[in-house]
Amino acid sequence: MTSESVTEGHPDKMADKISDSVLDELIEQDPHSKVACETILTNGLALVAGEVTCDGYVDVNDIVRSTIAEIGYTDPKYGFEADSCGVMTALHSQSPDIALGVNREVQGAGDQGIMFGYATEETEEMMPRPIVMAHKLTKRLAEVRKEGVVDYLRPDGKSQVTIEYEGDTAKRIDDVVIAAQHDADVEDEKLREDIKIEVIDPICGDLMDQDTTLNINETGRFVIGGPQADTGLTGRKIIVDTYGGHGSHGGGCFSGKDPSKVDRSGAYMARYIAKNIVAAELADKCEIQLSYAIGVPEPTSILVNTYNTNKIPERKIEKITREKFPLKPGEMIDHLDLLRPIYKKTAAYGHFGRDELEFTWEKTDMADELRL
Repeated sequence: MTSESVTEGHPDKMADKISDSVLDELIEQDPHSKVACETILTNGLALVAGEVTCDGYVDVNDIVRSTIAEIGYTDPKYGFEADSCGVMTALHSQSPDIALGVNREVQGAGDQGIMFGYATEETEEMMPRPIVMAHKLTKRLAEVRKEGVVDYLRPDGKSQVTIEYEGDTAKRIDDVVIAAQHDADVEDEKLREDIKIEVIDPICGDLMDQDTTLNINETGRFVIGGPQADTGLTGRKIIVDTYGGHGSHGGGCFSGKDPSKVDRSGAYMARYIAKNIVAAELADKCEIQLSYAIGVPEPTSILVNTYNTNKIPERKIEKITREKFPLKPGEMIDHLDLLRPIYKKTAAYGHFGRDELEFTWEKTDMADELRL
């Protein structure tokens, strides 16, 4: 099984982070802001567009530039730089027809859609091991760059990990791929040696063997990167954001969307449900599908799939899900405390499997109740 990840300096992830930074600032000023914010990044230009209803005001230009600088694009030689890039804004108010479905006494879903949540006992994060390791590699790439350990690295980068399984048990890493943007004067041999020693070995060492293949900057050069090389767009890394190809995906992205959009809140709740079911030892793996109709509070369907690892009938797990977990949009938002400026942090290195205070959907506080 193979999964990939990208650094925060990858143009698509930059777009996600800018969109979530705008969202956070709006929620900071008005927790009930309705936001659907998209960002496109290309050579020398950042464009922020979408629909917003909010009692506050944000300086989009300042948010875009500060986010790009925080990521690390602060040098003109990188081809894209926070202070000199163009910034365009095309935000307008939310459609009143959509608002009719959301602004009710009992909040309805902001749109129709299907969302999936997944959990497995395979790792302590209750995530598939390939995506956990892929994220750790890209986070390590960013760390060694920012800390100056490998001081010639630039912000763009990617990882990919292939793990060989025996049944459901990860036996070994078969292949690791790293693509790391770098300064022009670095020799290929030095880069590959540094990446292996400082990035790959600390993360993957325990599962590698003499037959593991390492593919590090296989084109030989990765000097031109970021938005100068590839157009970035919000919501284009949805598998990186979730489970790395394990399980299913409903198709809707998360970044730039306030929690009234069930693409986000529904997916977070589905993960929360699946994780608590596995933590309660009702199944070794669990996938939850939720579906919604615009303006309707109750989910139109719930599907439980435990991949034949269930300890009790799946129908009973479905019944528990309906009875124990809040599934109306307003209830999900309240239970997970989603009306907070917490989303910028989610934009890179995955929305799930992270032990951070803001990530309330990662709690297993319902597990004891489900066991009873």
